[in-house]
This record gives sequence, structure tokens and C-alpha cells, in this order.
Amino acid sequence: MIEKFLSDEQDPKAVEKIHTRLTDLMTTGEEILYIAVQKKPIVNLLPDCVALTNKRILFFSPANLGLSIKFVDFVWKDILEVYTREEIIGAIFSVKTTDGLETGVDYLPRVQARKLYQYAQERKEAEREARRLRDLEEKRAESGSIQFENAARFAAQQPVVPVTPPPITDTDSTKQNLKPDELTEKLKKLRMLFDNGLISQEEYNQKKLELLNEL
Repeated sequence: MIEKFLSDEQDPKAVEKIHTRLTDLMTTGEEILYIAVQKKPIVNLLPDCVALTNKRILFFSPANLGLSIKFVDFVWKDILEVYTREEIIGAIFSVKTTDGLETGVDYLPRVQARKLYQYAQERKEAEREARRLRDLEEKRAESGSIQFENAARFAAQQPVVPVTPPPITDTDSTKQNLKPDELTEKLKKLRMLFDNGLISQEEYNQKKLELLNEL
């Protein structure tokens, strides 16, 4: 399980301790990216370690003669800068937070310090991009809210014009009232002509049908 964190000559025992501790500390979706182990020039029994995850950076220091481990961690959004400086013996890796706090580990093998710097820069870049996208979404949400409020305010300010049906004109009334009366009168006259024998049944039926078709 820890073999992938031993590719740059890390101390296996130190990595195992840190990996076990990290497993207890990690949150949902968090994964370990790299573990670097201090290599002091003379005695290296209790080395400090640096671990990077996709969510934060952790500095571990043995305490109580190695019986316990102290750690301090920073989430990536709080990391302002990362530094590495190579010296005659090993290299130093350090970070500076947005609060101005600086933390680092010395006597790191150069290759491990470089890997820490590389991973840290990648994570910082990813965090900057995520922050940029969040800012864009917030601005879009604010813009949409402002437009909605303006539209609602504009609509509220517009006068309400009641819609009334068009009035019925005298002409319309005449058409609606007179036509049935005229038809009735014509039908009565037609019936009277038929009753008096002035027109035949066939003529009566034909005239009546014509009048009804005009309705």
C-alpha cells in the first residue's frame, strides 16, 4: 500500500507511520499525493515528514521520543506561496500562508523537495482555477438576480390597463334583434299565401327553405 510513496528513497518506517496517521485524518474524497521524509546528515532516527493530499498540506514532527506525532495542516486555498531551496546537504521546502505564517522542513533529499514543489504548484494552480470558476458563477448568479429584480420592478411600475370588451353598437343590436323578427314576418306572410291558395305546396316549401337558408 505504501510502495508508491517509496519511489524516491523515502524511509519506509517513517512513511508507514505517516501513512497510518494520514489514513485516520483524511476526509471524504481526500487522497494522498506524495510523502517526503527528512534525511538528517548524522542521526535520522526521528525525521520530520511532509505529506500532500488533494485537499491540504501537512507537516509532521515526532514528539515524546517518537511515541507520538505532532502535525500542522493547511488547506490549499490558504497557501499563498511554496518555496524550495537546495543547499549543500539536502533541500528546504516551506510554505507561506495567507495569514503570513511560514512553515518548512529542512534536510529533505533534493529529489523529494522538488517533487513536493511540483505537486504543490499543481495543486495551487488547480485551486486558482477552481476559485476563478467559483467567482464566475457568483458573478453570473448576481447578474441574473439583478436582472430579475429590475424586470420585476419594471413590471410593478407599469400601469394596469383593464381590458374591457368592445361595446355592442346600434348596428350590431339591429342585426341581432331585427333579423329574427323579419324572418318571422316573412314566414307568416308565406304561410298566409299558402293558406289562401295563392301558392302551391311545392312553392311554399321552396320559399320557406330559401328563407331559412338566409338565416
